[in-house]
Amino acid sequence: FAKQEKDIDEIRAARKEATGKSYRLMLEHIKKSLGDIKSTYPQYSEGDKQPGYELAGFVWFQGWNDMVDSGSYPDRGKEDGYQEYSKLLTQFIKDVRKDLSAPDLPFVIGVMGVGGPTEKYAEDQQRFRTTHQNFRNAMMAPARMTEFKGNVAAVLTENYWDVELAGLRSRQAKVHDKVRKSRKELQLDGDAAKSLRAKLEHEEFTDKELETLAKGVSNLEYHYLGSAKIMTQIGKGFAEAMYEMVR
Repeated sequence: FAKQEKDIDEIRAARKEATGKSYRLMLEHIKKSLGDIKSTYPQYSEGDKQPGYELAGFVWFQGWNDMVDSGSYPDRGKEDGYQEYSKLLTQFIKDVRKDLSAPDLPFVIGVMGVGGPTEKYAEDQQRFRTTHQNFRNAMMAPARMTEFKGNVAAVLTENYWDVELAGLRSRQAKVHDKVRKSRKELQLDGDAAKSLRAKLEHEEFTDKELETLAKGVSNLEYHYLGSAKIMTQIGKGFAEAMYEMVR
C-alpha cells in the first residue's frame, strides 16, 4: 500500500471498523431483543412474580466460506491447516459468554456436513475429501476441550445429508450441462432450450424422481440443497444436543 502511495492510516482505520462488525451487530440485535421481549414474545408479562429471562443456549452454524478460503487458510490440505479456525472459534465462544454475561452458556457447534460423511464421498467428490474433513475436525475441536466439557457440543450435520436427493441433483446437473452445450452449438432460443430440457429430464428421470427433485430441492448444495427434510433434521439434532447439556 505504501508503494502505491495510499493513505496507510485511512486503510488501518477502515480495517479496524470492518473487523468484528458482524459480531457487534449480533450483540446489538440480541440486546435490543432482550430489552423489548414483548415485541417477539407477546405473552411475556413484567407483572409476573419472577420477571426476567434466561439465555438458555447458543447455536453456531457457519463455516462454508472459511472452508473454501485458501487465502486465509493456505495449508488447508494439511491436517492442521485450519488450526487458526479452531482458535478463533474457541475465542468466539468465550467472547459471547463474556459479552452476554452468561459464563456457562450452553453452546452447540453445527459442524459443516454438506456432501455427507467424507468416507462415503462419491468419485467426483474425492478431490474435496481431505479438505472437508480437515475443516470438520477443526470445527469439532472446541467441543473436545476440557474447559468446555459439558457445555459445548458438536453436532455432525453430515448425518442428516440426503444421499438420494443429492444423487438426483447430480444427474440433473448433467442434464443441464447437455442443454447448455446444445443451446450454444445449435443456437437454440429460450423456448427450444426449455423443451429440450423437459425432454432430456423425462428420459433421465421417472415421474417420481422428478417430483422428489421439485419438492426436495430449492437451493444449492452448499446450502444443503435448501431441503426442508435435511434442515429440519439438523434443527432437531441441535435441539437434542442442547437439551442434553441443559439437562
